[in-house]
Amino acid sequence: MIAKRAQKIPPFLVMDVLERAQILEKQGEDIIHLEVGEPDFDTPSCIKEALKMAIKTGKTHYTHSLGIFELREAIARYYQQKYGVTISPDNIIITAGTSPAMFLIFSSLLEPGDEVILPNPHYACYPNFIRFLGGSPIFIPVKEENNFIYDVEQVKKAISPRTKGIIVNSPANPTGMLTPSEIMQALAELGISIISDEIYHQLVYEGTAHSALEFTDNAFVLNGFSKAYAMTGWRLGYLIAPPSFVRPIQKIQQNFFICAPSLAQYAALAALKKAQPDVLKMRQIYNQRRLYLYETLKELGFSLKIPQGAFYFFVNIKHLSQDSYTLAFDILEKTKVAVTPGIDFGSEGEGFLRISYANSLKNIKEGLNRLKYYLNQHGG
Repeated sequence: MIAKRAQKIPPFLVMDVLERAQILEKQGEDIIHLEVGEPDFDTPSCIKEALKMAIKTGKTHYTHSLGIFELREAIARYYQQKYGVTISPDNIIITAGTSPAMFLIFSSLLEPGDEVILPNPHYACYPNFIRFLGGSPIFIPVKEENNFIYDVEQVKKAISPRTKGIIVNSPANPTGMLTPSEIMQALAELGISIISDEIYHQLVYEGTAHSALEFTDNAFVLNGFSKAYAMTGWRLGYLIAPPSFVRPIQKIQQNFFICAPSLAQYAALAALKKAQPDVLKMRQIYNQRRLYLYETLKELGFSLKIPQGAFYFFVNIKHLSQDSYTLAFDILEKTKVAVTPGIDFGSEGEGFLRISYANSLKNIKEGLNRLKYYLNQHGG
């Protein structure tokens, strides 16, 4: 008998789109991928060279369960330089991507029935982690007209004796919007643990990304190397946790994951020390794509907010359809352009499509030309 939690967990819909697109590619179709949030750049050479050196020098064994000290020290130094916050390397846990970090957080934070507040729309996997580990997600609608930012009064009303955390994702997936410092401050003052997903912090084009640690010590911070350093396949992230949670989290890490991949840790150390010029170059290219997409989508008749960070547009398509899943697959079948249905990101995401600009400008232009043809043919 299959466990109920395995039966009930919903699919990650962007993967449904990607997997159908891959089937079409095997049939010889030319697919423009604007669905997945994966950098199209190669990993910077200094990081790859560090991996080679790690292999050459035998860095192929288990590390400390919290991660190699040098990397944790470098992360603490990075947060000091970027945000002006002092973190002990002993409060940092290196993980095999940010998904295991979420597992560690909610495993250590939640008893059955405990609640976590999160925005709607939101990164698709947040509520699945919470439910899988016995918690209850409490959704706060965030509206397009308010830049998809929390209304703090609504958050206050949602707090109950079972509330254990408030998720902040800034810049956000799927909207690309930043949470302003005054909202971060107001959320921190509520006295609930802030779970701050900062994976896109190095991909900001307008405004300033703030770490939750600037406003409170009562925070769990998620970050990693996948997005900014084009290291998705390396599977390396990290978690900054309050001191009292480190040992419980460490024990969970030891039992479920042992440690993060050793070679990726040594490569990530090079990323922090040497790859900032590469990050800057990639960010400049993402910004060129962002500006092109914004102007072109407006020309196609879409009303939309320009994202401040990450590499997504969250496009309102309610004038075309109230069924984003069906529309996304119709666009894929008829134009061979893959986009993500907004419903993947929660009920408030219905009526939107997420369009990723983690693809070349050449491919983006071709994708938008195909989308223009689709709109002309289908009354857009």
